[in-house]
Amino acid sequence: MDLEKIAGLVKIIEDSSLKEFTYKEGEVKITMSKLDHPPIVAAGVPAMPGMGIPSVTATVREKEGDVEEESLFITSPIVGTFYSAAAPDVPAFVRVGDRVKEGQTVCILEAMKLMNEIQCEYDCEIEAVLVSNEQKVEYGQPLFRVKKI
Repeated sequence: MDLEKIAGLVKIIEDSSLKEFTYKEGEVKITMSKLDHPPIVAAGVPAMPGMGIPSVTATVREKEGDVEEESLFITSPIVGTFYSAAAPDVPAFVRVGDRVKEGQTVCILEAMKLMNEIQCEYDCEIEAVLVSNEQKVEYGQPLFRVKKI
């Protein structure tokens, strides 16, 4: 199953009233759970990071023989522009192979001229960065594929 298909499933689930969804294709099984919605602080503006913006995670399980491997995705909690670093002349927050601690910033999403630091919700290892720097992202779009450690 390719990433575009997964992103399409995330979008469909996002727009539906379903709270949880499981899809199986061959030996690949995807389970998605939807959080209610980000808290609203004032005037319809979503809360800033550190104020409880949840990020949705999708779980993909690939079964090879009797071994089941679980991959998680850090997804975008808002619509915005993805930035891998705090400035153009500094290194990216995370790269493939990096081990990330809970609460560590993994990227910045710009929305309405506000820079929102996206933080990891658990200890993990970055397996893949799924978007390019300065790319526009949608709510629920996978940003990183990670493996819990």
